[in-house]
Amino acid sequence: MSFNARVEGVAPFRVMHLLELAQQREAAGEDVIHLEVGEPDFSTPPAVREAGHRALDEGRTRYTPATGIPALREAIAGHYREHFDAEVAPERIIVTPGASGALLLASQLLAGPGDGVLMADPNYPCNRHFMALAGARVDAVPVGPDSGWQLNAELIARHWRDDTRLAMLASPSNPTGHVLERSALGAVVDAVAERGGELLVDEIYQGLNYGMAPLSVASLSDRAFIVNSFSKYFGMTGWRLGWLVAPEDAVEPLTRLAQNVFLAASTPAQHAALAAFSPECQALFEERRRELQTRRDALLEGLSRLGLAPSLPPQGAFYLWLDISAYSNDSQAFCLRLLEEENVAITPGTDFALQGGELHVRIAFTTEVPRLQEALARLERFLARQGS
Repeated sequence: MSFNARVEGVAPFRVMHLLELAQQREAAGEDVIHLEVGEPDFSTPPAVREAGHRALDEGRTRYTPATGIPALREAIAGHYREHFDAEVAPERIIVTPGASGALLLASQLLAGPGDGVLMADPNYPCNRHFMALAGARVDAVPVGPDSGWQLNAELIARHWRDDTRLAMLASPSNPTGHVLERSALGAVVDAVAERGGELLVDEIYQGLNYGMAPLSVASLSDRAFIVNSFSKYFGMTGWRLGWLVAPEDAVEPLTRLAQNVFLAASTPAQHAALAAFSPECQALFEERRRELQTRRDALLEGLSRLGLAPSLPPQGAFYLWLDISAYSNDSQAFCLRLLEEENVAITPGTDFALQGGELHVRIAFTTEVPRLQEALARLERFLARQGS
């Protein structure tokens, strides 16, 4: 049987194999510390769960408009106005089945055969896979501490080709947790506009910022496409709900795509998400953000003692991107040994980086501080054996 050749370019997500092995060890009675999956241990806020229950009890289970219920689009627009000083018309917001649904729409609209797409390396792998599935050529630009682990204006200017159509960046980013500050993000907006291209910004970790106020490109441009999600900041991973902000003239073709690709996002999930903007939930989200910052700081302190702390601490998301080259040049093998010998599950960098991934790992600080401290103790034992 033959399949679409583009599917062959979609690499497996190696962390899922590690997760399966970790779960098998747990089932056998082992005490596994999970630092591999990008999902905090917080549950969906009670007010959101209650709103979802009400939606079901009231029979709100029929299709919604393809772009989402008007009340939710208006609530999202209000969120931009209140938190990011950005005026986004509700009509420019398309509610989608998760951020993946938003990325699917954007990739199908903006990328096609013969188009080049610039993005950082390392990056979330699905970003490049969606573009490749659309037939585009992904030009992955290596980034590091010198550029703040971000695709900046200078790199865009250096790597832009005549057939480049789109630049995509993520702020805060996965896997490094780094952000573009206002001046740098504004320079990116200008660099792309000067070249007649399109800009797509992944903001799904927006709001999970440490030491700096969250920023949206919506406050700088009404021409940028923005992917966001209720999964990370809003704690609704399993509800599979996201949104896409688009320029006004892109809304009509995106609506047609949505009608044909997924018809509409989950109706109960949309009604539940309305409660996420309540003062009650906003206070809870801020409390959780502070807890994540405490976890980040605890990990940074412990990793510093081990000589593994990143030179640039992450300013957002809930990840640390660590250089393990002093111990291994095979991050997959490193992670497997750490799991087998110490029951600590982390993610190999090869899931995210086309260049240098074998020298890096990602740690998600998605569990409580005492468990993180235990993980650090186990990691220290493990590293001591590598050194010997």
